Amino acid sequence: MPCRTRDFFFDDAPFNRFFWLQIMEKELKPLRDQIDAIDAQLLDLLNQRGKLAQDVGKVKIDKDLPVFRPEREAQILRGLAENNKGPLATESLQTIFREVMSACRALEKRVSVAYLGPPGTYSEQAAYAYFGKTIDLVPCATLDEVFRSAEAGTADFGIVPIENSSEGAISRTLDLLMQTPLTINGEKALPINHCLMTKTGTMEGIHTVCAHSQALAQCQTWLNQNYPRVLRHAVSSNGEAALIASKDAETAAIASELAGERYGLQVVSAHIQDDPQNRTRFVVIGHQKTYPSFMDQTSLALSVQNRPGAVYRLLEPLEKYGVSMTRFESRPARTTDSWEYYFFVDLIGHAKDEKMAAALKELRDRAAYFKILGSYPMAIE
Repeated sequence: MPCRTRDFFFDDAPFNRFFWLQIMEKELKPLRDQIDAIDAQLLDLLNQRGKLAQDVGKVKIDKDLPVFRPEREAQILRGLAENNKGPLATESLQTIFREVMSACRALEKRVSVAYLGPPGTYSEQAAYAYFGKTIDLVPCATLDEVFRSAEAGTADFGIVPIENSSEGAISRTLDLLMQTPLTINGEKALPINHCLMTKTGTMEGIHTVCAHSQALAQCQTWLNQNYPRVLRHAVSSNGEAALIASKDAETAAIASELAGERYGLQVVSAHIQDDPQNRTRFVVIGHQKTYPSFMDQTSLALSVQNRPGAVYRLLEPLEKYGVSMTRFESRPARTTDSWEYYFFVDLIGHAKDEKMAAALKELRDRAAYFKILGSYPMAIE
């Protein structure tokens, strides 16, 4: 009988599961009680932080200081990387703290950010990734409108794509940076994963695929191999492409999966970009100047007179003062009939750093055109 009872006990699956669940609950309860106690502490501490943010906001209003300080937030996020001992991944902690800072910042004043819309674009994702989600977004139809919104104060900041890892610089952004009184306040690099989407999740009856011109270029090889006969149509943004496809059963869109969810599209194929490491760099633009965060970057626009050795002589001060250059890109000037160029340069360091300031002074003296586009914290990956 004892054996038969034991056999019955272990063979009765529902009773067996219930028994072990009871044991697990008994072992888990003290751990869950500790988690609940820590959560209560976190709630209290977060509200204490929020109260201090409100007090900071009062001081800023009194002294007419900006609510958003990119260098301050960059220092906090880098501090997490330096001090994190695990087991939580640094990237996860930085995401959590970015949202905490965003929520606390909103207690002072909600920041508004203009971006290339409509909702569902990579620019929208970049805005949330940089500022956190407690912000007010201002969708714009064109890059020009993003700049105008930030310039006019309709939005506190703008966020615009400046270069892509596979397709290079965004020409219109470079043109607008040279014309605007705004400066670059920060940067964010975003992985770009393109999806081909339709209303039905198939390509049956599809005559056109639409996307931003950069997205079409980034998926060119894949499209040539898989849908060479489908017409390609460039639109103002990938979000706009998703919106069009949601209304037209004969049109497919290339956009993010998030855009597809927002506009009720189904994925035909995911990750169709030719470069699996495809990334787009975005810059934040605004009126305020950014102070040193001690891991900074300075972006310049330069030109020289068209004579032998002019570019070498222009850049000589960088070697003289030990300033490192991470980007050097040329673009034809559109203001003359001759083949003259503007150069877009990224340097490591802030314009207020001693060596950088000395190098910039000499660069300014040697350049035919010189503009500091911004000094700002380097992207936190």
